Amino acid sequence: MTEQIVQLVGAVLVLGAFVLSQAKVVDANSLPYLLLNAVGASVLAVLAFHERQWGFLLLEGVWALVSLVGLTQRAKAIRPTSRAG
Repeated sequence: MTEQIVQLVGAVLVLGAFVLSQAKVVDANSLPYLLLNAVGASVLAVLAFHERQWGFLLLEGVWALVSLVGLTQRAKAIRPTSRAG
């Protein structure tokens, strides 16, 4: 039962990000969108691995990785550059 609740939470995070993006509430490159996707897809990927659901693991694993790459790129873009003085 607990695993089902965790699975639902992961799905709600991913779907919530999608709905917010489609409703133009958040941008697909925004921190909230990327975080919701990264966390939700990671949770679902871990559960898929545990249950040996390889197709679902592929889907959610790639979804999580793409979101994490987006977060990394976003972090690099907003990181202040150091200037030698």
